[in-house]
Amino acid sequence: MNKKELSIVAVFVIFGIFSTLNSCSNTTKKALQKSVYASDVISFFDDWKLILGDGSNAGIANNFENKDYFYSTNDGNSDWVVFKAPNGGDTHGTSNNTRTELAQVKKWYPKTANDKLKATLKIMNVSSTGDARVAASYSVVVGQIHSADGHENEPLKIFYKKFPGHTKGSVFWHYEINTAGNDNSGRWDYSSAVWGNDFSVIGTEVNTYPEEPKEGIALGEEFSYEIEVKEGIMTLKFSSKGHETKMFTKNLIVSEYTTTADIPEQTQKLFVPIGQDGVEREKAYAGEGCFFKLGCYNQTNGKSPEVNKNWCSGAETHGGDVQKQYADGNYAEVWFKTGSISISDAAVSNEGYFTKND
Repeated sequence: MNKKELSIVAVFVIFGIFSTLNSCSNTTKKALQKSVYASDVISFFDDWKLILGDGSNAGIANNFENKDYFYSTNDGNSDWVVFKAPNGGDTHGTSNNTRTELAQVKKWYPKTANDKLKATLKIMNVSSTGDARVAASYSVVVGQIHSADGHENEPLKIFYKKFPGHTKGSVFWHYEINTAGNDNSGRWDYSSAVWGNDFSVIGTEVNTYPEEPKEGIALGEEFSYEIEVKEGIMTLKFSSKGHETKMFTKNLIVSEYTTTADIPEQTQKLFVPIGQDGVEREKAYAGEGCFFKLGCYNQTNGKSPEVNKNWCSGAETHGGDVQKQYADGNYAEVWFKTGSISISDAAVSNEGYFTKND
């Protein structure tokens, strides 16, 4: 072998060694890359248990992900926590609806409370199918206060709802009465609009939609909510760039709905015709342990509207096949960028709620 041939061989040997070392280096870098969990994005998961869209309780969700329901992502600017729930599948507790949602591990009592929850989020998808005459169709609940006791009713549900073909959807919140007596079948919600319409604005036919809200929120548009309960009073604050900041208050320990004459006009039109015409305990939620929820509680389901024209959407569920629902838009998806919780010293374990409902 002459000198020229030796030089060529040497070049190939050196190139081969460099390529091998570079490949090993890249493999090592990939191996060392840390997975970004939801708990790396928002560091408050010690205060919650995670319910997944298959009805299971994943517990404290530190360093946890499930690619079907709960994981982190980056939109090019920020990391987000993704919550997804199909229209149909296994549910948690007695609910008709799937959820991927955090439930607080402690409960507190409204009269002695000093508890707060804050979050910044954006809605990425609501169901592509449903009955437009059903008020819950095309909607998702992104924050709650839930009672752990009594009827386990909900003094707060924060909704987002967008009809197919619309660019903007509505944000509104509900107060559900804590029904007097042992029969909870007459319970009903009262809805207050934040941006856009309230729950009662529905379509005239299955696929006929009302006018798009001018002051609504689009998919992918950020907004924030703040919930504070202090000495029996719930205060809500909603904010979003380019929208008017809205604030509301509601007494959780003194009812304004104790007689049939107190039932508001909205409820008379929406709930009373289907037999949900109850009245509330005078002390409302006083004496009951309450707790926060946060995430993606899909309000669109596959149940027939003949069962309940307010809550049963008749949407596509593909027999509970999650991947088929995700493929054609029959799911809800919510991304959270920030979240914080402040818990009063008077809060106690909420384990009894999970024992009853898991």
